[in-house]
Amino acid sequence: MKINILLFGATAEIVGSRAFAHEADDQVSVADVFLQLSTEHTQLRNRQLSCAINENWASPEDHLADGDELAIFTAVSGG
Repeated sequence: MKINILLFGATAEIVGSRAFAHEADDQVSVADVFLQLSTEHTQLRNRQLSCAINENWASPEDHLADGDELAIFTAVSGG
């Protein structure tokens, strides 16, 4: 299946792209995508990542479907 991945902030800088299509197995979870990205881009391993599926906040346990849009953000805090 194909999912579209959007990257923002430091995550986009580390990966070197703001958007790309990703081929994945059926029943892939957000955590699976995070693991693959952090394997390919080791600087992501120590980052707290947040995400949304089709513009709705999601958790790592959520599964993706064909055609979904996964937006990944580096979590930030401030005061």
